[in-house]
Amino acid sequence: MINCVIVDDEPLAREGIAGYVAEVDFLQLTGVCENPVDLVKMMDNSPVNLIFLDIQMPKMSGIDFLKMIQNPPMVIITTAYPDFALEGFQLNVLDYLVKPVTFDRFFKSVNKAKEYFQLRNKTVLPVTSKAVSEDHFFIRCGSRYEKIYFEEILYVEGAENYSTIHTVRGKFMTLMYLKNVSEQLDPTAFIRVHKSYIVAAGKIGGIDGNEIFIGQEKIPLSRNYRDQVMEQVVSRKLWVK
Repeated sequence: MINCVIVDDEPLAREGIAGYVAEVDFLQLTGVCENPVDLVKMMDNSPVNLIFLDIQMPKMSGIDFLKMIQNPPMVIITTAYPDFALEGFQLNVLDYLVKPVTFDRFFKSVNKAKEYFQLRNKTVLPVTSKAVSEDHFFIRCGSRYEKIYFEEILYVEGAENYSTIHTVRGKFMTLMYLKNVSEQLDPTAFIRVHKSYIVAAGKIGGIDGNEIFIGQEKIPLSRNYRDQVMEQVVSRKLWVK
């Protein structure tokens, strides 16, 4: 169950979102308030997993609240002002709903929250345990669960809270941070080459300057990781006359 609160200074807007919440079985409405100041007090008293947050409110705007709080729960913006969308996403909000919000759009948004909540709270096995002894793991791609074989992985590309796993069968996008994907991988077989890339060491075909070649793909090699990559991939297998 996802505990959620509604923060909006408009009574009709609060009632509308509360009515939508009541229609969704995995949402539990634990609080309603008119401004972020009251929200902070509410969060001190009970756990909050998801906030439906308006932007233009008295005392403090929703944007100012997001800039102030550390480690916020999931946030879905609900506002009549679409101009704040970019700033909202830069503050890592999960979604941005423009009023009047339809139930169809609301339901898509909270399903995204459900997927993210499940991924963020699932237990990840350490790399020294059963996860490494097996030959695969599962990820969720939309409504489908995909089996990913370690030996088929070419490289993994991270972008914000999504990761794309490139394999010999194709690429698979999942709502997981790159860090969470890396925890599923054997560190002796996979190596970080850039803040946004992990590659299968055995699939590297060549290195030229700041680029790594895997088949026809060119992967950026960061200066911060170059020495480690050269030592692990090249130096130990370099033949010199």
